[in-house]
Parts: sequence; structure tokens; C-alpha cells
Amino acid sequence: MPNTYIEYQFIIIPKDPAAEILIAELGMAGFESFVENDEGVVAYIQKAEWDQKVLDDIQILKNNEFKISSTHREIEQQNWNAEWEKNFHPIEVDGLCTVRAPFHEKPNTKYDIIIEPKMSFGTGHHETTHMMIQFLLKNDLNGKKVLDMGCGTGVLAILAEKEGAAEIDAIDIDNWCYLNSIENIKRNHCTKINVYEGDAALLKDQNYDVVIANINRNILLEDIPTYVARLNKGGILLLSGFYKEDIPQIQEKCEQFSLKFVENLEKNHWVAVKFLN
Repeated sequence: MPNTYIEYQFIIIPKDPAAEILIAELGMAGFESFVENDEGVVAYIQKAEWDQKVLDDIQILKNNEFKISSTHREIEQQNWNAEWEKNFHPIEVDGLCTVRAPFHEKPNTKYDIIIEPKMSFGTGHHETTHMMIQFLLKNDLNGKKVLDMGCGTGVLAILAEKEGAAEIDAIDIDNWCYLNSIENIKRNHCTKINVYEGDAALLKDQNYDVVIANINRNILLEDIPTYVARLNKGGILLLSGFYKEDIPQIQEKCEQFSLKFVENLEKNHWVAVKFLN
């Protein structure tokens, strides 16, 4: 028997940036998966984890700058795959990399990544993942040891291997993402990626030439010291998961540990930044 889930349909006016904030807060409240649409967000939580007060601590719902309404219904897990297949279209980044599902036609790009995202983050459609792909395409990863923190679907780790990285560690705190990354790594015939379930506490004796972290501002600010401690001299730190106005705070934290700001990319108010050790 498939698990029973509660599906919430959120209508958000205006949608940005409230949708991303809502998704983050819902994730902390036990919601497992999300689908963005033109009107807002669809979110899913296991019925066993749900009660009528599940939205009481979602702060964005109390913000008068946004009008957010919701309805909910009971569904079965088997509806999910049809939902993402209907909404998941292949993307192409800078004419070099395509991210697609198994049922899409094979593209004519240098890097072809096949992702079955299910409920994990990282299809390349979100601005932060798209920009991190751009950064990886712009940097030489040949022979490098790479860390992908908050790996989601594993898409960035997979691209790193396709670009010639010698070894990649991919870490995510979410069990679904951990399992989904393993599936996608096998699907892309990758052999140099190690996947771990956990957080920055796992980073003890390893050292990396490139550290990728696409998470959120608060976790990044907390974990930047750990990333720097594991980053080789001359290494690259790529960060995303936050807005343009957060750059000064991120930059200040990095410069406390002698990292040098190089550049940032921007897409719909989201940014990705590059630092050198």
C-alpha cells in the first residue's frame, strides 16, 4: 500500500520571493516535496505527520506583504510521478549542458545529464541550480577533488564528474535526496561520486579543490568556516541559495577567513558567488 499524503495548494500573490520562503518553512515543518506552478506552490506531507495545526508556525503566512491562501486534500503517493513528468521539461545551460528526464530525447550538447528528480531539489530549473551549473561550466574541474554540499538530485556532482573531476563527495541531510542522488548517479553511469547522508559535521579529514554549496543563507553562514577548513590553498568555493541583498553578509563571512571574492551571477534576484582561497 502506498503512503497516504496530504496535498496543499498554495496561491501566492505576489509569488516571488514568497514561494521560496514558504517552501523553506514548510520543509522545516515536515513537508517532504514541492511543485511550483504559475499560481504558487503545491506541497506534500505524509498523513501520519500531519495535523490541523501544521501551518500555525509558518511565518510567511502571517506576512502582510503577501496574500497566501491554501486548500488541502488527501492523495496517494502514486500520483506524484505523473505530476512531475507533466511539469518537467529539459533545460539547456549555455549551449553546453542539458538536464533532462529519461523520457526526453537525447540532446546535441557536450554534457547530457539524465535526472529523475522525483521530490528532490536540483533539476536545473531553479535559478540557483542553473547558476551553479554555469559556474561549473566556466571552471576547469579536470583532476580536481570536489565537494557538493546539499546535493539534492546529484546534478552538480554528476556534471563535475562529466567535466573530469577525479573524485566527488556529495552530501545531503535529506534521506530522499540521498537516495535520489544514488539513483541518478547510477543512471548517468558515474563512478567517481561518493554519496553521504548528513551535514557539514561529516567534513573532518577531507580536503577539496572545489567546494559547491547550494543551500540557504543561514546554513551557509554557519558552515562557511567548515568549508574553508577543508578547502585546499588556491581552491574554489561556489555558493548559492540566497538573494542579491545577502551578498555583503556572505562576503563578509568569507573574507573573515581570507577568501577572495571573484564574481557573482544573478538570475531573478537569486545569486551565485565565487570565492578563491
